[in-house]
Amino acid sequence: MASSPFQFSTPVLTLLLSSPSLRKSPGLPFHPSLFSSPLTQKTLTFSTGTRAVSGSGKSPGLPFHPSLFSPPLTQKTLTFSTGTRAVSGSGKFCWRAKASMAGTTMEKGKGEVEVFDSEENLSVSLAKYTADLAAKFSKEKGSFTVVLSGGSLIKSLRKLVEPPYVDAIDWSTWHVFWVDERVVPKDHDDSNYKLAFDGFLSKVQILPGNVYAINDALSAEGAADDYETCLKHLVKSNVLSVSTATGFPKFDLMLLGMGPDGHVASLFPGHPLVKENEKWVTFIKDSPKPPPERITFTFPVINSSAHIALVICGAGKAGPVHSALGNSQNSDPLPVQMVSPEGELVWFLDKDAASKL
Repeated sequence: MASSPFQFSTPVLTLLLSSPSLRKSPGLPFHPSLFSSPLTQKTLTFSTGTRAVSGSGKSPGLPFHPSLFSPPLTQKTLTFSTGTRAVSGSGKFCWRAKASMAGTTMEKGKGEVEVFDSEENLSVSLAKYTADLAAKFSKEKGSFTVVLSGGSLIKSLRKLVEPPYVDAIDWSTWHVFWVDERVVPKDHDDSNYKLAFDGFLSKVQILPGNVYAINDALSAEGAADDYETCLKHLVKSNVLSVSTATGFPKFDLMLLGMGPDGHVASLFPGHPLVKENEKWVTFIKDSPKPPPERITFTFPVINSSAHIALVICGAGKAGPVHSALGNSQNSDPLPVQMVSPEGELVWFLDKDAASKL
């Protein structure tokens, strides 16, 4: 359904709490108990077919009127029964009620944050997000460079191998990389390549030559150097773009997970590699999480991306999510807090991962 926004330049709490006709409106699942005090709101958008602008005093279809508004208030999060999408930041909020959404979206100055009531709904939204970007970049430049990680991310990509995406996506344009990899054989259970192949790559028509796995016959240091050489070759052949701001490779989309300790890729809290700022790919032999030997992209490469999706599920990860998105001040930031792309950052969280926000 097309969405035409109702936009107001003044707060809306009085409207929501005092207007009987609005409270009874069957299409708007608002209830006073959803609000905490105090709160601020500057823009309100509903998926209806009408538009009302503050000051006009006219809003066909809904009983809105500027005289119903009260002084400014504040609100961090609001969830409607049909699901919501909200964007907030710099003192302004935009709430969009959309029946297709399963959670809340907030703009917190640290990227767009989407919270879903289940991992299933998260995976549906992640598939659409990824497919839309693939179509965009494939149309613009004939290729789509996407970076995968390990862990639960591959499970959350499962909707891409189902209709309508599995048949609609032009997989021939995809070039697939890994943000990190364990230095083990490709058929080893610890291999991120094996995880991705079993759950994703084996079920779609991506060209084998466009899947860039590590050389598992090399040492960790050798595999890291080899992977960086591969990336530089792809830059020269115009498969990979380069950031004009940083000089590091610029991937179209990086799909990242996060560990319970707040690590991303194989960049762990307190490890010296989080400060590496020259290499594209580096190695680690003392990973605090087994297996110990890995290769990983560095933060300059991660943060040169055009788009990053941070996909995080589970109550066990609520702590670092709160550290990253809450109001806590860490003198030594977690690796997840260092993800700051020059392009777009979107957090895909299930309600358990967001439970401490």
